[in-house]
Amino acid sequence: MTSTAEAPPPIAKPSFIALLIAVAAVSPLGINMYLPSTPGMARALGVDFTTIQLTLSLYLAAMAVGQLIIGPLSDRFGRRPVLLIGLAIFVMGSLICLMAQGIVLLIFGRIVQAVGGCAGITLSRAIVRDLYGRNQVASMIGYVTMGMAIAPMLAPTIGGILETFYGWRASFVFLMAFGSLALLFAFLQLHETNNNRGAAGSARMLLRSYFGLFGSRLFWGYTLATSFVSAVFFAFLAGAPYVMIELMGRSPAEYGFYFAIVPCGYILGNFASGRFAGRVGVNLMILTGTIMTLVSVAVMAGIFAAGFIHPVALFGPMFFIGLGNGLVLPSGIAGAVSVKPDAAGAAAGLSGSLQIGFGAMVAPLVGSALDMTVWPLIAIMAACALFAIASFALVAKRRKAPAAG
Repeated sequence: MTSTAEAPPPIAKPSFIALLIAVAAVSPLGINMYLPSTPGMARALGVDFTTIQLTLSLYLAAMAVGQLIIGPLSDRFGRRPVLLIGLAIFVMGSLICLMAQGIVLLIFGRIVQAVGGCAGITLSRAIVRDLYGRNQVASMIGYVTMGMAIAPMLAPTIGGILETFYGWRASFVFLMAFGSLALLFAFLQLHETNNNRGAAGSARMLLRSYFGLFGSRLFWGYTLATSFVSAVFFAFLAGAPYVMIELMGRSPAEYGFYFAIVPCGYILGNFASGRFAGRVGVNLMILTGTIMTLVSVAVMAGIFAAGFIHPVALFGPMFFIGLGNGLVLPSGIAGAVSVKPDAAGAAAGLSGSLQIGFGAMVAPLVGSALDMTVWPLIAIMAACALFAIASFALVAKRRKAPAAG
């Protein structure tokens, strides 16, 4: 009992908050940093845009699978050792990408990067659940994610500049350096927060935890709403470089500068989650965010239908889609990891896996559907937004009764 009473104080330290932000930012950096380089990478490696999209979609797929393993491993062996090993693997994957001379080795390096990097985003959530009660988790995740969003906000801008002056490999030098610093920071600052490690026991017990989550309608409601809202964003990530650079004829650096609009909305949404989720409840935050997302996609469609073909037509509505993501994700994640607090790592891993897995599915779909117009991208984003609202019905019905844990 003493250990649980002593656990909260490190959270108050700015250095501990900065640690959670840094390790959670590793994987989003891996997604966003190199995106302005994808058309140039395709030309340099002699492949088409659909093939180069595999470096994104397989990265997301590897993240999805990795979180299924990392979450339960951290329940059994502790957050600290699993996080340190994951960050070391991310650095190794970045080095492989840097040295790659062909598309096959590059894709392999991206998969290694993803498996290691997802430890940060999964375990930062589990660490928060270790240290906070259910009603505080959404607020805390909102604040951590708000700080974390600065990294992907700056990443495409930095990546576009690096691509313009030094070529596409420079982005992987940056990722390797950032991952190494995050690893050192975690090694020096992170103490174990999972006081129930080992309780998960055997593989059979781990599977039992997953089956318990599989049978929870509440868990699925939170997770699917979060996953579909995320899929809107991932669809945009997959298609926007092509629309901006190939269809509109803009430069990678310009793409990077416009992209900074999107995380600004995400930061604002997470700030609102941090301030209000504890007071108004997670359901209202999720409902507001999903409706805002759908309306923003509809506005984007209307602007393009009116014949205004400009980056503002793409990135203006994306500010509000980012805001919607910031409202939905902290509350959806908090709800998912609070269904079974004794299996918070498994819940964080499974919900995160599905969230990223949906992105892995829509990314190649967008890559193959895009032709000479923006409409396949808008159609896929609209479908995901509609499914997010439909998924919320699972939560709305069940949350009338108080959740266990």
